[in-house]
Amino acid sequence: MKTRYLHQKLMALLLATSLLPAVASASQTLTYSDHEPLGGMRTRFINDVFFPAIEKESQGRLKIDAHWGGELNTSYEALSKVSKGDVDMATVVPEYNADQLPLHQIFKSFPVGPTGAQQVAFFRHVYADVPAFPAELKKNNVVSVFLETGYPLAFFSSKTMPDLGKIKGGTWRSASFWHRDFLQNAGATPVTMPWGEPTYNALKTGAIDGMMLNVDSGYDLKAYQYAPNVLISKELWLGHLYILAMNEKTWDKLSPEDQAAIQRAAQTAYQSLGSEMDHSFNTQ
Repeated sequence: MKTRYLHQKLMALLLATSLLPAVASASQTLTYSDHEPLGGMRTRFINDVFFPAIEKESQGRLKIDAHWGGELNTSYEALSKVSKGDVDMATVVPEYNADQLPLHQIFKSFPVGPTGAQQVAFFRHVYADVPAFPAELKKNNVVSVFLETGYPLAFFSSKTMPDLGKIKGGTWRSASFWHRDFLQNAGATPVTMPWGEPTYNALKTGAIDGMMLNVDSGYDLKAYQYAPNVLISKELWLGHLYILAMNEKTWDKLSPEDQAAIQRAAQTAYQSLGSEMDHSFNTQ
């Protein structure tokens, strides 16, 4: 009887031991949604730098199932989708959700500001030093895991535009209510519409005469095909912020080790983001 008991105990121990590697190497796949196609500087940086860093830092425990080009949601739907947990992560653009993120609209009110690495550092300091910003995200059931920034402000016009006085009388698209007020005061008719194909088609058909936006978004959209006249200055700050947000419950369910892995991945990515932005700006 004693021998049989010892045999059963040994078998149970061996079974438990055999399961340990499987438990230790178990991976979790996080669904990510982005409203822009994979190809621009921002989306390539996330896909080629940040996401691989997450997998590396988590030793393969965390994997990302990324969906691009509005496959899962439009830019205006991103906050709602990640807030509800329909996706684990998404890039959220604050001005598309002004009612839910009113505090974040303040950045658009500044006409000048930092660029490149200094802009990245500025937004990181704001989130670290002003609790109201992460708190506003928390009210929407999301947490920020990475802060992406946009490029300087640019005016893409379908008509020759030697100066901003030519805005008057035209129909111009902008997502920010600050900038729509500027356009209106300049004598233009400001409009807003979902980013991507609707905006591109509006340029193509002449429904709008131009766009006021960060230069990289206009470049990625190939706006220059129908709006080849571009005014840009590095001194014109757009204050554009892309928040790579994670559903709060998803974040809370991660182990402390995996949370720390994501934070380390972000630190690694931040180190090269500024220089990559400068290089990409010169290319554009």
